[in-house]
Amino acid sequence: MVNVRKMDRESIQAGAFIDVMREGERLGLFRLSTEEERRASMAAILKSRPAGKGLWVFGYGSLMWNPAMHVVKKRLGRVYGLHRCYCISSPIGRGMPDKPGLTLCLDKGGSATGMVLQLAPESEEEELAILWDREMITGAYKARWVTVETETGPMRAITFVANRGHPRYVGKLPDAEIVKTLATATGCLGSAHDYLKDTIRELEKLGWRATSLHALEKRVSRYNGS
Repeated sequence: MVNVRKMDRESIQAGAFIDVMREGERLGLFRLSTEEERRASMAAILKSRPAGKGLWVFGYGSLMWNPAMHVVKKRLGRVYGLHRCYCISSPIGRGMPDKPGLTLCLDKGGSATGMVLQLAPESEEEELAILWDREMITGAYKARWVTVETETGPMRAITFVANRGHPRYVGKLPDAEIVKTLATATGCLGSAHDYLKDTIRELEKLGWRATSLHALEKRVSRYNGS
């Protein structure tokens, strides 16, 4: 039985999430960034922060349904020039070293609908540090500013895109391989299939029907016989 651990605010701040990821480093799957490296990366992003009210993050996967940060506003948004895809291997969280799962990321081309999240103004840097300790721990992602189109107009937000030079980056996989992986992979944070279902559920709450994700989920469910 897999011991599912919460990737919540408390576990990230206490270092429990990093401790889980150390298993991947111990096995030589990736190198964990140091706290100094993460804080320097965060400072560089904040240095290029655009003028305007609030600090916003664009989420397209688990950040939508489990941000682990104090969020005061959220709304539907779309970015262009990047698309959501299963291109990051998950040998620890949503899979095992001998049977890796997959998690979503943004990669070059197309567009993606997701959620923009405003961090609590009174604790922006604290919230961002939690985000960095979660998303920037293995180096599989690169943080960058993007323009998000929303119903109230364009806005700038931080998001995370695929680091194509990282060992966890698997590129464009055949559809059949993605389906099989999502249907069978499970790790300490839960199953890859549940990750997909939770992503779809959160987008639906905002009134968007992710037809491509729905089609994928149906194929995964059929593979599992459910």
